[in-house]
Amino acid sequence: MNRHARLDQLQRLFYQNPRGYRSAELARLCGVNQRTISRDLLDLQGEPFYLPLVQESDWRWRLMEEHRYTLPPIRLSLQEAAALYLAAQLLHRASDEPNPFVGRALLALAKALPPEVGARIAQVASQRLGDETSPFARVFAAITLGWATRRQVRVRHWSAASDQVRDFVLHPYVIQLSAVGYAAYVVGYASYAEAVRTFKVERIQEAELLREPFTIPPAFDEARLFDDAWGVMYGDTPVEVVLRFSPQVAWRVGETRWHRSQVLEACADGGCILRVQVAHPLEMKPWIRGWGPDCVVLAPEELRQEIGAEMRRAAEGYMKKDAS
Repeated sequence: MNRHARLDQLQRLFYQNPRGYRSAELARLCGVNQRTISRDLLDLQGEPFYLPLVQESDWRWRLMEEHRYTLPPIRLSLQEAAALYLAAQLLHRASDEPNPFVGRALLALAKALPPEVGARIAQVASQRLGDETSPFARVFAAITLGWATRRQVRVRHWSAASDQVRDFVLHPYVIQLSAVGYAAYVVGYASYAEAVRTFKVERIQEAELLREPFTIPPAFDEARLFDDAWGVMYGDTPVEVVLRFSPQVAWRVGETRWHRSQVLEACADGGCILRVQVAHPLEMKPWIRGWGPDCVVLAPEELRQEIGAEMRRAAEGYMKKDAS
């Protein structure tokens, strides 16, 4: 392990264990001698980390509370920076609450990009520098730090389905952005359910980073978790959804890859049939409704009945308005 990698690992270790370490423990964990670790501890308190380390009476080194986790410098190509800029734009749009960390990320990118585009990005970012002490910003900071350092987070979450507020301990395994409803979600072990659950970040009213660490079970496969999800609702047994699109929108359906499992079939009248395998067809309803009369559900029957009933109620509403 070279010096830069070792310094980065030391920073992570201090965040993962707020109680701290003796220099001998750090030397063992990093595979170097104590003299090297002593130099590293001095270096950590300088550029670029500026870690405020203190040594306790029992010779443990620990990190002062409330310090901002700083990532080591990274080198990006222009195209990679552009990709991050687009991702930050999407995150800003997807958040129900102003996210000041998006603005700070955009400002950092603006400084690295050519001035012709950097100045414009800085102008956009300056409009998004919200209050980092706002309730949402504090929740976002605690959740992301718990996720990155594998530490438990005590949360207070409001459930829209049951209109119930719960206080529980969360192990944040995954943070996921969903195009369905434009929102950010955290997936992890919830103490009240003793199982893995999904929570919308904007519905978390309070979050406190705890000292206790957690480990992700080996059986939890983050890489394949959302393979069968339309958005963020995952499951074990996917259901086939079959949709028929009119000739007027078939070209639009055919130009986009909507889901990894999709199969597209052309129809004689110029329309098309789309087949997908998704864990929870319920999550597709807003997208299906968005096509209006140009999309008809063929299967499963339960989804067909639900969408049909909703379309009829919508039509009745328009008829009442016309009658009045």
